[in-house]
Amino acid sequence: MYIARAKRKENIAEYILYLWQLEDLLRALQMSPEAIYSQLAEPQQIDPAGKQEAFLWYMELVNLLREEGKERHGHLDHTLHLIGDLQNLHLQLMKLPVGEHYRTLFARLAPELPRLRQALGKQEVSDIELCFRALYAVMLYRIKGKDAPDNEQTAIRDVLELISPVIAELAKIYGQSERGEIDLFKGA
Repeated sequence: MYIARAKRKENIAEYILYLWQLEDLLRALQMSPEAIYSQLAEPQQIDPAGKQEAFLWYMELVNLLREEGKERHGHLDHTLHLIGDLQNLHLQLMKLPVGEHYRTLFARLAPELPRLRQALGKQEVSDIELCFRALYAVMLYRIKGKDAPDNEQTAIRDVLELISPVIAELAKIYGQSERGEIDLFKGA
C-alpha cells in the first residue's frame, strides 16, 4: 500500500506494473486472508495499526478482483483505465508541439509494434497497453528466472530497449501534466 502510494505519485508506469504484480501475488496466495496477512502485511516494518491498514488495502484489491471476475487472470479495471488515459495522452502528444521528443522516441518503436503484437497475441489492445504487456511479460520472466518462449523472446528482447524510453517519457509527461508543471496545449 505504501509502495503503491509512492509509485502513484512518482511514476504512473511503475504504479501500474506494481499493481499488476500485486494482482498475481494475491492470486498466488489464493486470496487467503491469512496468507495475505502473514506474507504481505506482517513482514512490513511498521506499527500494528499500519499493518492492519495495509492488510485491509490488500483485501480491498482481492475484493475488486473478485467483483470484476478476475480471480484467475486479467487486470483490474482501475489500471486499464489508467492505461487508457496514457493512450489518450499518447495520441495528444503525437499531434501537439509539446510532444516533439516523444514522437521521436515513438517513431523508433512504431515499426516493431506489429511483430510484438503478433508475438504476444494481443491484436485488439492499444499501442500503449501492448507496451505495458510486453514490459510486464519481461518482468515476470525475470522474476521466474526463465526466458520467454521463443516466439515472444526475440520480439520482446528486440523492442524492450525501444519500449522503455517511450513509456518512461509518457509517464514523465503524465506526471508533469497531473502536477500542473507542463501545459500540454502551450503553442497549440
